[in-house]
Amino acid sequence: MNISVFSVAKKNLLSFVGFVLSTALLTIIQLPFGVSCCAWFALVPFVLAIVWIEKTRTAIFISYIISLVYWLVNIYWLGFSAPAGWIVFCFFLALYWPLLVVTLRYCFARKVPLWFALPILIVGTEALQGWFFKGFAWRFLTHSQFKNLELIQIADIFGAAGVSFIIAMVNGLIADLIIEFKQRHPPSLKLWRTGKGAEASAVAEAMADRQRHKEFSIFNLQFSIFSLVGIVLAVSILSTAILYGRYRIVQAADFVSPGPKIAVVQSNVAVKAGEETIPAEVSFIDMLLESRRSLAIEPNLIIWPETMVETVLSDDYLKLLGQDDTARIFHNALVRHANEGVYVLVGSFAAEAKVNDDNEIKLGAKYNAAFLYEPNQLTPRQNYNKIHLVPFGEYIPFKKSLPAFYKFMMALTPYDYDYTLDPGDKYTVFEMKAGEKKYRFGVMICYEDTLAKVARRYAYPKQIDWLVNISNDGWFVRQKGGKIIPSTELAQRAAISVFRAVENRIPIVRSVNTGISCYIDSLGRIHDDFLAGNLPGKAMDRIGVQGWFADQILIDRRITVFSRIGQRLEITCVICLIFTAFLSIYRSRNQKSEFRIQKSEIRLWTVNYEKQKFMYFCYNFVYRLLLFRGGC
Repeated sequence: MNISVFSVAKKNLLSFVGFVLSTALLTIIQLPFGVSCCAWFALVPFVLAIVWIEKTRTAIFISYIISLVYWLVNIYWLGFSAPAGWIVFCFFLALYWPLLVVTLRYCFARKVPLWFALPILIVGTEALQGWFFKGFAWRFLTHSQFKNLELIQIADIFGAAGVSFIIAMVNGLIADLIIEFKQRHPPSLKLWRTGKGAEASAVAEAMADRQRHKEFSIFNLQFSIFSLVGIVLAVSILSTAILYGRYRIVQAADFVSPGPKIAVVQSNVAVKAGEETIPAEVSFIDMLLESRRSLAIEPNLIIWPETMVETVLSDDYLKLLGQDDTARIFHNALVRHANEGVYVLVGSFAAEAKVNDDNEIKLGAKYNAAFLYEPNQLTPRQNYNKIHLVPFGEYIPFKKSLPAFYKFMMALTPYDYDYTLDPGDKYTVFEMKAGEKKYRFGVMICYEDTLAKVARRYAYPKQIDWLVNISNDGWFVRQKGGKIIPSTELAQRAAISVFRAVENRIPIVRSVNTGISCYIDSLGRIHDDFLAGNLPGKAMDRIGVQGWFADQILIDRRITVFSRIGQRLEITCVICLIFTAFLSIYRSRNQKSEFRIQKSEIRLWTVNYEKQKFMYFCYNFVYRLLLFRGGC
């Protein structure tokens, strides 16, 4: 075997192992494993694999395959509701690693320190994932650190991306130091074959290694300076972040005041498209019973999960119904419940209704909505219609622009009909009273809590005192023998919500079907204890169970830098990422064109050489022929 061929294969194998190792580390840093310390070096094998692999195309191919497996394994729960859509979505998510490969190799080739390039590219890639196609802000580096209270406080300046930036910088620095060490201490080359040919090849390869090492000697000296700068910067930034976090935690006591008592109802119903796992009436009665149990502690507000009142509660629709209609029965029960002296926030549907010429009720625009039932009111005066809909879950894109593609995407959904909801157009600020005090709060429905811009829209200027997240995560659990089997999605969602609280210094109360319902304060602490309730005391254990809890929230008066400026860090990193990607593509095309020119020049030189060789042959033939005749 040719030694050089073996060397390439060996590098490709090591790179493959590096990608796999990073995949494993990136998996265990997130819940339910929660080995968050591994996040500080999880990307190192990935970076080394990118740098050491021979060809960019090979790196792109391997990274895409490994990334695809990573997403298929780690968001397996999407397959519970839409198996085909889960697979297609994973094929899309897997594209981000090849993007990192192209841009990171370009930066490394230009001798840009990895401690500088990696955080920019990682944050840019995470931001694209969180924005493109309505966004999927999931499994970011920052989410692994949700328990690291001192570190995550910088999110109130830079957002959650600031934490990812620091983690990626440390990863890049470690990779820089390893590469520098390897360049200074190249491994001895072993002879895999004996014999003269093998030895000659080995010597040639070893000499090439030494030559490369010699060429890198000046580069190593420069890079050592860069590494020293990287170490100083990384230590300084990390230390500053921790000190700032401690300061903000201590400072909170001067700005936090007690708020109202809030009770949260958690249902435990698996949801499956086209099937009724439990009758809507039974589910409603179960939640109403849990809700009334919480009245013993005299809460000011009771919160129910998203869409668990399975009907339309819009006033213009209810007016068209008889008293025996299910929607009317649900509504009347909620009015009576609120008249017990408590505000009740429920997740349901809103719709524009009218009667046609045949005296039939027709629904127009339909919304995923939250309604607030108030004491001594016959109808809910305040409601919020969800603005940011989930693609393929609440609507199918391209219905008008690409009809053929729309039909294809419909085939990937769990429905056999057009279930499209309409987006709302207003961020409703709900108002309520608790004693003599007035309070305001906002509602994020379902995955809106994963989008930083939604929480920020409520937070600045400081319009609200707290945020509510109602969600129906029953789509992402399984039911076996009447028992709910939770998925990893439940805990990961709760971890993501932590950063919305810290970014804006606004407490968040979550009411989630199947879990995890909890209270998160403005420092990002998920509270385990509560004033009263029958749910498990530890918040992360509230999965696959039904019940309620009540707690008194703490209101934070601070307005954050992030609330004022938004996701500036992410925007900057995305611009740098896209610019680097274009430069890489441009450079690649130029290299190909130069290679073609070189090939054409070589081909032309070869043709000229062959012509000269042929002319010489003809001249020599004629000369010898004449010489032969002259001799005769």
